Amino acid sequence: MEVTCLLLLALIPFHCQGQGVYAPAQAQIVHAGQACVVKEDNISERVYTIREGDTLMLQCLVTGHPRPQVRWTKTAGSASDKFQETSVFNETLRIERIARTQGGRYYCKAENGVGVPAIKSIRVDVQYLDEPMLTVHQTVSDVRGNFYQEKTVFLRCTVNSNPPARFIWKRGSDTLSHSQDNGVDIYEPLYTQGETKVLKLKNLRPQDYASYTCQVSVRNVCGIPDKAITFRLTNTTAPPALKLSVNETLVVNPGENVTVQCLLTGGDPLPQLQWSHGPGPLPLGALAQGGTLSIPSVQARDSGYYNCTATNNVGNPAKKTVNLMVRSMKNATFQITPDVIKESENIQLGQDLKLSCHVDAVPQEKVTYQWFKNGKPARMSKRLLVTRNDPELPAVTSSLELIDLHFSDYGTYLCMASFPGAPVPDLSVEVNISSETVPPTISVPKGRAVVTVREGSPAELQCEVRGKPRPPVLWSRVDKESALLPSGLPLEETPDGKLRLERVSRDMSGTYRCQTARYNGFNVRPREAQVQLNVQFPPEVEPSSQDVRQALGRPVLLRCSLLRGSPQRIASAVWRFKGQLLPPPPVVPAAAETPDHAELRLDAVTRDSSGSYECSVSNEVGSAVCLFQVSAKAYSPEFYFDTPNPTRSHKLSKNYSYVLQWTQREPDAVDPVLSYRLSVRQLNQHNAVVKAIPVRRVEKGQLLEYILTDLRVPHSYEVRLTPYTTFGAGDMASRIIHYTERQTPWPPVLALRTLSSGPKHGILCRAPHLSSDLVSLLAFSAINSPNLSDNTCHFEDEKICGYTQDLTDNFDWTRQNALTQNPKRSPNTGPPTDISGTPEGYYMFIETSRPRELGDRARLVSPLYNASAKFYCVSFFYHMYGKHIGSLNLLVRSRNKGALDTHAWSLSGNKGNVWQQAHVPISPSGPFQIIFEGVRGSGYLGDIAIDDVTLKKGECPRKQMDPNKVVVMPGSGAPCQSSPQLWGPMAIFLLALQR
Repeated sequence: MEVTCLLLLALIPFHCQGQGVYAPAQAQIVHAGQACVVKEDNISERVYTIREGDTLMLQCLVTGHPRPQVRWTKTAGSASDKFQETSVFNETLRIERIARTQGGRYYCKAENGVGVPAIKSIRVDVQYLDEPMLTVHQTVSDVRGNFYQEKTVFLRCTVNSNPPARFIWKRGSDTLSHSQDNGVDIYEPLYTQGETKVLKLKNLRPQDYASYTCQVSVRNVCGIPDKAITFRLTNTTAPPALKLSVNETLVVNPGENVTVQCLLTGGDPLPQLQWSHGPGPLPLGALAQGGTLSIPSVQARDSGYYNCTATNNVGNPAKKTVNLMVRSMKNATFQITPDVIKESENIQLGQDLKLSCHVDAVPQEKVTYQWFKNGKPARMSKRLLVTRNDPELPAVTSSLELIDLHFSDYGTYLCMASFPGAPVPDLSVEVNISSETVPPTISVPKGRAVVTVREGSPAELQCEVRGKPRPPVLWSRVDKESALLPSGLPLEETPDGKLRLERVSRDMSGTYRCQTARYNGFNVRPREAQVQLNVQFPPEVEPSSQDVRQALGRPVLLRCSLLRGSPQRIASAVWRFKGQLLPPPPVVPAAAETPDHAELRLDAVTRDSSGSYECSVSNEVGSAVCLFQVSAKAYSPEFYFDTPNPTRSHKLSKNYSYVLQWTQREPDAVDPVLSYRLSVRQLNQHNAVVKAIPVRRVEKGQLLEYILTDLRVPHSYEVRLTPYTTFGAGDMASRIIHYTERQTPWPPVLALRTLSSGPKHGILCRAPHLSSDLVSLLAFSAINSPNLSDNTCHFEDEKICGYTQDLTDNFDWTRQNALTQNPKRSPNTGPPTDISGTPEGYYMFIETSRPRELGDRARLVSPLYNASAKFYCVSFFYHMYGKHIGSLNLLVRSRNKGALDTHAWSLSGNKGNVWQQAHVPISPSGPFQIIFEGVRGSGYLGDIAIDDVTLKKGECPRKQMDPNKVVVMPGSGAPCQSSPQLWGPMAIFLLALQR
């Protein structure tokens, strides 16, 4: 008997995994949503093909413990390795109405702090087909010495698409082919990548005058239809030609109404006209109708180039441009230039002197300047010259040169700029020349070389300019290359030498340069000075918040460090416990010299010393706080998400159980965990079931387990798990568990097991002739050793076991039960309940009422299975009741070489108001899917339903099993469903061992 027990234990999987449960992250990308597969290779996770405008959905399936965190990133394109700036932290990436620019390679990065992160990628290929564009070009060449001319026409068809489009040229309804006669040639131009095809009509003949159609196709990839464009070629076909009603340069006065006409002089088909403005859009109030452009009450800001473009897809577009110039003047400036030859910077008698005057004007060359001295027009002489367009000065600048300066030349000079005959006000600038006219100097006022302000306050930087006249002051940054001023400009002019800054920030700290301008003063080397701006800000500390765990009785050191601040030192540090001020800790001499941190030491963690500690660190500007939460409570449990087949259900009972597994995070950081508090609550319900789970000493990485029983199909539950130590309750962890279909049904078992205490089971129903120990072992084996060759779907889960609706059929299958049925559904057809007979049980059916018509088909497609056996058996229950029943077909879609559907089974007509079972043998040669096809009959009383679909390796049974057969187990009074797949082989083996 001892040998028998050892053999039994060897056959049963052992679940106490000790320290080995922590595992690095692993990831796999699967695609869902509206994918359209083009190549057979795309079934792998490498390529996801989708139509532009559809919904992209990628899911990163991860394993590893603790549960990995998932991050999605994307390269900017197939030829770029730069990642986009934004990332998605979610296991599912969903993009609604995907655009072609969103194609590229997507990366899923999963990491959980164990080992290296797992990175998987998938290339998303967005398919699209734009409307084609057709342009016509004509050439005429002389042949045989000008005896006659030969006319050649090129029809150029261009389209943007992915994949590359196929082009079909038609003349009328006849398809053209390359070199089908001497007058037709079809080719792809050089340096195009398949997006262009040219139809060449050589030595144009009378029959060539016809309608030509360019049809583009991507071969119905992703269901994208073909597109086409047609052009009619005639003997009058010609490119557009234009002329303007005004000159190409139009100068007007402000306030005038401007009208420009763009006239067509040729073009067939009739060209389309369009006006545009550069730079920017047309002015507000401008009206473009056909070839006429009207601008009411034009202003200086409306100046610019106005383009009239005519297009008819023949030849090149015709374009005419009007340069509209609205007269204006602004920014009058002057310059005093001492004798350049003698490199002087001062005005001296006997040396030359030049006075310059400039205004910014439109049009610049039409400005006229006039000089006055002491209010009278200046008289030209050998010593007084007026020049224009000095190469050393801005364009269209007037200069008054004084040769060999005399004392009599001193006085007030005025320069006046004007537009003769135009209603534009004149601009003038005045310059005083005397012995007191001296070049500028610049300096920083005493005590203003360093300006210190607090962050968020205003600041004023000042430089003083002396001299006559006093020029403006230009400010810029010194210490930061290419840095801009707060105004966003690299250089800022101030007339009084003061740079005013509002609400300064720390990044404004640095050195600023002030320098004299070379206009409105002396045109000499700029004088400059510098001002230092210091922006003070409160300290920044770390940690801002820290969770400190320690076992009872152990010491703890809390440390608050200064990261940055201005000033960069701690002026004071104050500690508080639960809001109460603590006495200052003893000061360490070394730390007192460089106060960049503050420390507090707790000799022992107790219940009384546990709580919130706060360290407030201050400098002269403000303060910051470090928060410490000190306690001896345990960390939260870490739920294990990689449990194989955690859900176990029984079709008839409508209950399921769930194998809940977890590890304890850092169990050695605090006192040992003594027990767990388990709370289970059905979603959308208020009441929860609470239970205490005692445990022995829990080690790091040890996998703990508890089986939740009597959960109702198909409801989801919230599970909360809280560890308890001698300190009390620790951190709670919660998760949602969902009902999912399992591969094989199993008897309902109520069991509680913690791995540290060994396998122990309770069982509600007992098999005949088996001892209680063997029943427990049988239950253990049933729970942990499912038959992986079977795949059964009861349709209780909303995901319907991975089945999908075929996109090429006429309508869809529907999942429902007796509670979700339409109360107004057609009578005398369809099942009242599923195969179990309970109102909660779900099944799949087709609704054949309006708008369904005779022959409409609904297809339900299974997931893709890898063929690992020669023979398979598809078993399912069907319900075909109603006088208009059509057909139910089972098809097998082989994925070995493309998608090929073959009929495996078919049934038609009314079979009565009863569920019946079918077993269909199939022998796929490679990866395959099964398809349930429901065909609508002659009327609305033709609903067809299916339930309990099983895919099993091997041949089908010769005799059909009674699905409702129930065996009552002695000694329990509770029935257990007879399941040969589960009870047969194991019961026979255990009975043999017992004997």
